[in-house]
Amino acid sequence: MQYRRRLRSRIIVSFAIFGLTLTALFAVSAVLLRGWLESNLIGETLQNNLSGYADQFYKDPQTPGVPFEKIAGFTYSERKFANVPFAWRELPNGIHDLDESNGKGGRQTYKLAVRKDPHYWFFLRYDTTQEMNAQRLLQVALVLAVLVFSLLSLIIGFWSSARVMRPVTDLAKRVQALSRSGQVQALKPHFADDEVGQLAAALDEYAERLTHLVERDREFNADVSHELRTPLAVIATTTELLMAQDLPPKVHERLRRIERAVRQSTELTDALLLLSRSERQAPTDGETTDVARVAEQVIDISRPHLGSKPVSVRLEIEQPLQATAPSSVVAVALTNLISNAFKYTQSGEVAVIVGHGRVAVEDTGPGIRLEDAERLFQRGERGTNLVKGAGLGLAIVRRLCELYGWEVSLAPRPQGGAVATLQFDKRS
Repeated sequence: MQYRRRLRSRIIVSFAIFGLTLTALFAVSAVLLRGWLESNLIGETLQNNLSGYADQFYKDPQTPGVPFEKIAGFTYSERKFANVPFAWRELPNGIHDLDESNGKGGRQTYKLAVRKDPHYWFFLRYDTTQEMNAQRLLQVALVLAVLVFSLLSLIIGFWSSARVMRPVTDLAKRVQALSRSGQVQALKPHFADDEVGQLAAALDEYAERLTHLVERDREFNADVSHELRTPLAVIATTTELLMAQDLPPKVHERLRRIERAVRQSTELTDALLLLSRSERQAPTDGETTDVARVAEQVIDISRPHLGSKPVSVRLEIEQPLQATAPSSVVAVALTNLISNAFKYTQSGEVAVIVGHGRVAVEDTGPGIRLEDAERLFQRGERGTNLVKGAGLGLAIVRRLCELYGWEVSLAPRPQGGAVATLQFDKRS
């Protein structure tokens, strides 16, 4: 199926179909035209000769037979109508095609011209056996010609497609080589000033613009990352110094909230920087991230979303779970899932279950419709039970999963609410 979709294959097939159709139409037309002309010419000749034969008989009944090699004339008087061959008796006036045994184990075809007067019946028989054999030979020859010309069309199709597709194939190979090497090289100088050359020039222009955008995006991300880390580091250091002092408990609680927000902002900055570069980064020295520990930290950071709502939070660790990814990436993914559960749940419980290669976040909120589950991972999409937000959190989680080979899904809970699942190990 894939072979037939190739442009070269289409050219070859087009040539083959064109050659086969053209030669087949020519062969059929030749056979039909020959048969039509032969039938009309022989019939007209027999009709004219029959009239002359009858007229000559009336003038001189002693006139010998028809002086032609393949034409035989027969005359029967009313007293001898019983001697007329059985196949001829009921034939009306005109030209008829007959086929009968020749008495030698073969068949004989002939045309019969019939003229029946009140007292005499006249017949002229023209033997067409040789013509029919010649027609069969012609048909065989035309079938062979169709096969030969079809094969020739196929050969020409292979040759022509190779020449026509050579520049396109060369362009495709060069583009694939560029995509593998990651280095931008001009394509236009390698091609003539034709349609393929224009396509190469357009690709060069597009690659140049894209390279410029990528470079600018990388520089911007690097600058933003650097500039954000500096004030976050200052805030974190200042918060740490203030927490070391003897301050009232309420102030300490507010400072801890600031500390959690700084940590969350730092993790989010790191994760977004990895996404912008499409760069998959694992912990150094073969280390892994303890997902349960990160989930506990995320729950603590996200508690302000609950406010004073009557919602209990439960962390259930069924078995240890390690992820080969930076803790910041795991934290960003879990933060979006857990904070969404906190935002949408007005009462009841939010359960975070860790184990078996995944983290499941179950809530008793308004839930979601099954047909809306996949749509919510698109940028800017939000559920029908609206809360304030840009609809970007789940889209970020989906991009992180694509980068690290994870899976994320949303589904309604049978007992009410929704469940968000982050699967780290697809084999589990």
